[in-house]
Amino acid sequence: MADADSRAAARTATLIALPLALIAGAVAFWALGGLGGGNGGKQASGSPSPQPSSTVRMAAPSLAPTPTTVCRGLIAQLPSKIRSAQRRPVSAGAEQNAAYGQPALRVACGVAAPKVAKTATVYELSGVCYLAAKQRDGSSVWTTVDRTVPVAVTVPASYSGAGQWAAEFSDTIAGTVPSSDTAPSGCH
Repeated sequence: MADADSRAAARTATLIALPLALIAGAVAFWALGGLGGGNGGKQASGSPSPQPSSTVRMAAPSLAPTPTTVCRGLIAQLPSKIRSAQRRPVSAGAEQNAAYGQPALRVACGVAAPKVAKTATVYELSGVCYLAAKQRDGSSVWTTVDRTVPVAVTVPASYSGAGQWAAEFSDTIAGTVPSSDTAPSGCH
């Protein structure tokens, strides 16, 4: 009789424990984000945000042979990621243009050299001298003024610290684009 009582008790314990274990597992799965649970389907604040892979529209004017070579060298040395912004494909001029993140942070090599007034403020950022210009849409364009081939970095308005974003490219620019002898006096 004791053996039958033990089996009955074991069956009862199993019938109670199995559904409780399944419920606990389902709650844990939901709390960890399974099936959109836990945080409303949003990513946790510490996880990386989705990165767009769509093509960024950029112009690609024809360049002379020397700027073409310099720009190819620059673009080839740019990293695949700036901070948390992944590099994205560009619509034209992959040998002279690059884009990162959303909204797109853009790098254009071989742009027209900006006219720098004697009273203009220039910024030396990590060994490269830039002239900053605010655009109508709130973005800012940081164009090198101390390089033989000008490079423009367009920083969207939604990015805080625009100069710091431009400076992210300074080491690569300094290492691949030769310095100019005609840099404005405020550069060095």
